[in-house]
Amino acid sequence: MKRWIGVGLGLVLVVVVAVAVVWGNRDDDGNGGRELVTVRGVIGSEKQAFFDDPQVKAAFARHGLRVEVDVAGTRQIATSVDLGKYGFAFPSSVPAAEKIRQDRGAARTYAPFYSPMAIATFDPIVDLLAKAGVVRDSAQGQVFDIGKYLEIVKNGARWDKLPGNTAYPARKRVLLTTTDIRTSNSAAMYLALMSYVANGENVVSSPEQVPAVVETVGPTFLDQGYSETTSEAPFEDYLALGVGKTPMVMIYEAQYAARVFAGDGSIRSGMRLIYPAPTVLSKHTLVPFTPEADKVGDLLTRDPEFAALAARHGFRTADPKAFADLAAKHRAPVATELVDVVEPPAFARMEELIAGIERMYAGSSTPAG
Repeated sequence: MKRWIGVGLGLVLVVVVAVAVVWGNRDDDGNGGRELVTVRGVIGSEKQAFFDDPQVKAAFARHGLRVEVDVAGTRQIATSVDLGKYGFAFPSSVPAAEKIRQDRGAARTYAPFYSPMAIATFDPIVDLLAKAGVVRDSAQGQVFDIGKYLEIVKNGARWDKLPGNTAYPARKRVLLTTTDIRTSNSAAMYLALMSYVANGENVVSSPEQVPAVVETVGPTFLDQGYSETTSEAPFEDYLALGVGKTPMVMIYEAQYAARVFAGDGSIRSGMRLIYPAPTVLSKHTLVPFTPEADKVGDLLTRDPEFAALAARHGFRTADPKAFADLAAKHRAPVATELVDVVEPPAFARMEELIAGIERMYAGSSTPAG
């Protein structure tokens, strides 16, 4: 009897172990336990929260995919990252993606979502800048006039010297906080719109135009002092430390919108989102190197589930309704229509502009960010 009991217990143990193994290999996303194909990519940091989202992972799994990502700056992805290790690259700008496509001989690209550049600031700052002529009314509400801003930067304006300033009498320079132009795409997008204005409201299209533009816009970067390397860091300072540390910061609209949509309380009364005039779109563009990565790009671009998930993370997609519905639901202070939008320079011109500002850094005492 004991021998039969021992055999029975042994069989039960085998069954339990087998079930555990099967269950351990089964994904919790309802894909029936089928084996997933792993696709690795390198992306800009502003998309990491999207790819880390369990619902995004589950959506990929339902299509038989496990998508794993590493993070790098858009400029690094286009110039120094070893792309041979990845199935796709997903930088945050079209010029960088086009360079990658050409270098790798990729057949196509996908642009599943985008985000306009915007400025996170505060009500008192908007009021002060309106009095100074930097913020003005437009068809899409109050906007930040880049031309007027360049004028006051050139004149060395300080907050405590602005007319009628009793709300923010800080002694420091009136400067829009950005990330480090040498590493970060959000700073490069800022440079793109600044260069357009500094070049007589024309896209920088020749090497001959670069030196004068660099001389005009360079101080808006150097005079900030130390700059963070990723777009999350200055935005977190804005949220946590407030107007004293960061009165106004250049961000992706998606960063602000995602917080509003999440309803996590981080966007508080008195915080404002306004748009530079002109602004520029950060078009997140995926370059696939393998058939599996091509499927990733196609799903992100065409599948309504992924469009809804991207919108929840603050991105605008090819289906404007996905973003608009969330904005209406949460009464998000985002532009319903973007009119004053310019294109960035081609990758080679952007590199020349950045290199020119890098030389200005090298000639100053400002350390690398």
